[in-house]
Amino acid sequence: MGQYERAIDFYEQSLKITREVGDRVGEGNALGNLGSVYESLSQYERALEQYGQAVTLFNELGVPAEEAQTLSNIGKLLNDRDQPELAITFLKASVDIREAIRGEIRTLDADLQQTFTDTIAADYRLLAELLLQADRVLEAQEILDLLKLQELDDYQLRNVRGTDETEDGIAFWPAEQEILDRFYDALETDTDLQTFFASGEITEQVAQLQRNARGQNLNPDQLAKLQDNLQQAGNAALLYPLILDDRLELVLVTTTGLTRRTVPLDRVELNRVIAAFRADITNRSRDPRPNGQQLYDWLIAPLVADLEAAGAKTILYAADGSLRYIPLAALHDGDQWLTDRFTINHITAASLTDFSQAEAAPLSILAGAFPAQALVIDVAGEQRWFNGLPFAQQEVENLQTNLPGTVAFFSAGFNRQAIEPRLEDHTIIHLATHGTFRSGHPNDSFILLGDGDRITLFDLDQWQLPNASLVVLSACETAVSGPELGTGEEILGFGYQIQRTGARAAIASLWTVSDGGTQALMDAFYLALQNGYSKTEALQRAQQALIADDLALVGGEGTVRAIARPTAEDGRALGADALPGYSHPYYWAPFILIGNGL
Repeated sequence: MGQYERAIDFYEQSLKITREVGDRVGEGNALGNLGSVYESLSQYERALEQYGQAVTLFNELGVPAEEAQTLSNIGKLLNDRDQPELAITFLKASVDIREAIRGEIRTLDADLQQTFTDTIAADYRLLAELLLQADRVLEAQEILDLLKLQELDDYQLRNVRGTDETEDGIAFWPAEQEILDRFYDALETDTDLQTFFASGEITEQVAQLQRNARGQNLNPDQLAKLQDNLQQAGNAALLYPLILDDRLELVLVTTTGLTRRTVPLDRVELNRVIAAFRADITNRSRDPRPNGQQLYDWLIAPLVADLEAAGAKTILYAADGSLRYIPLAALHDGDQWLTDRFTINHITAASLTDFSQAEAAPLSILAGAFPAQALVIDVAGEQRWFNGLPFAQQEVENLQTNLPGTVAFFSAGFNRQAIEPRLEDHTIIHLATHGTFRSGHPNDSFILLGDGDRITLFDLDQWQLPNASLVVLSACETAVSGPELGTGEEILGFGYQIQRTGARAAIASLWTVSDGGTQALMDAFYLALQNGYSKTEALQRAQQALIADDLALVGGEGTVRAIARPTAEDGRALGADALPGYSHPYYWAPFILIGNGL
C-alpha cells in the first residue's frame, strides 16, 4: 500500500517478538522484510545492513532456502544501483543454492514468498536477462534451462527433480567466487556492506569480470557437450526465446555455434499478436498467415542465416511464457509454413532431454476412445459438458485395422482398471479423448477417461511407462483460463510429467480440435510411422499431407480427404483467400510433440 513507515514499525515489532521468543528463522525473515522496505524507500545502505544480518543468521542456522532468497534480494538491489556484475554474482549464488535443494520438499511460507517477490522464477528470469545484456550467452542458456524447472516448482508440481548436471550447481568465474568469499568474511567481521562493495578489492574483481566474462564461455566443455547432443539429434538447433518487457531475446545453439539476437519488442504488443494469431488458427474462417508471418519475423527471421549456416534440419524449441500457446510449425515466412522447412520438437528443457535417437521398435499400441455420446462430468463441484467424439471411435478402430495387435478400449470400457495394468506393455499409448490443461493448479488439468473418470497431472506421477516411446492425446485441448494468456506452465507441466513416467515423448493439442480433422491427421501420422519415419518426421509429414491433400508425403496413396472427408462445417468456403480442405492450420497445427521425437 506504499505505507512504508507503518510497515517498518510492524516489522520492527515482529523482529522484537521473534528475538524474545527465540524464533531465529522468524527473526531472519523480519530482517529480510525490513531490508525490502528500506530498499523501496531507496535507503540502500540500511537495506544492505538488514539483508546482511539476515544472510548471516540464515547461514548460521543452515536454512538454505531463506538464505538463497536474501542473496537474490541483494542481487536485485545491486542491479537497481547499476552494478550488473555484482548483481549477477549474487543472483547466481542464490540460484546455485536453490538448485542444490531442489530435491527437497521445502519452500518459503507462501506469504513470505509474496513479500519478497511474485515468484522465485522471476529471479531466474532477471539473472538470464542480465547475463544476456552482458553477452554471456552460454551462462544465460543454462539459466533459461533452469528457469523451466523453477516454473514447474511455481506451478506446484510435487518435488520437481533436476538432473545430474543441475545438482552439480552452476559454475562461477574466479572473480565471482572471490567476491562471495570476501562477502561472507565481511559478514563475520560486521564490516559495513556499503563500504565493502565500494572497496578497492571488490572494484578490482568487478573489473576482472568486465574484462574476462563478457562475450566469453565460462565452461567450453559444456557447450561442446551440448553441440555433440545436437549433432546426435540429427543436426538439430536449440532455440530459447526469453520474453522481456521491452524486447525479445533469442538464444540459438547449433552444432557450429552459439548465437544471441535481440528483437526490440514491447511485451504487450507480442502478447497481442500471439492472441490474434491464436484466434486466427483456431477459426477456420480466418487467414492466419499475416499474424503468422509477423511472429516468424520476430522469432525465426533473425536466426535464419545461423540455421542455414549450420544446416539445421530440426528445431528443438523451449518456448517461454505465452509463446507456449502457439505452435511454431504454423509460423509463415510469406511463402510457406515453418513445418515445410523444419521438423520441430517442443522440449521442457535441454537438461531434461534425452538427445539419443531411439532404435526402431515395433508399434505396439494401447488405445482408448471417448464415447460418441456427450458426457456431463462433475469437476470440482461444477457440472461440465464434454462433447461426444464419434470420430475418436473411428480413429481407434482404424488403428486396430491398420496396426494388428493394437489393444483398444471404447467408451465406458476405457477406464483405469482396463488400461493402467497394461501401460508398461506397449510402446505407444494413444488416448483419443478430451483433456483439459489449465493454468492455476495441476489438479485443474486432466485427461478424461471413457467412464468419466479423470487422470490429473498429479495422478501422472503414479504412471510408469518405461517402454513407451510416445503418449498421444489426440482429442485434447489446452484451455486458456480467462481473457488473458497465462504463462503456459500447464503445458510445460504436462510435458514434464510425461517425461517423468519414462516415456520419451508426448503429443497433445493446443486448442479444441476438429474431430474429423484429427482423425485425418492421426491416420496420416501412423501411416508415416509404419513407413519408418521418426515421430517428429511423421508428425511433420502428416501436417504436410493435410496441407497438400496428398498421402504420398507419408508413404501412402491418394488424398487425405479420401480417408477422412471434411464435414459441411469443415469444408465451408473461407472467402477469397480460402485454405481448402484440411490445409488450414486449425486442422494440422494444434498438435505439438513434446520431448524426444527422434
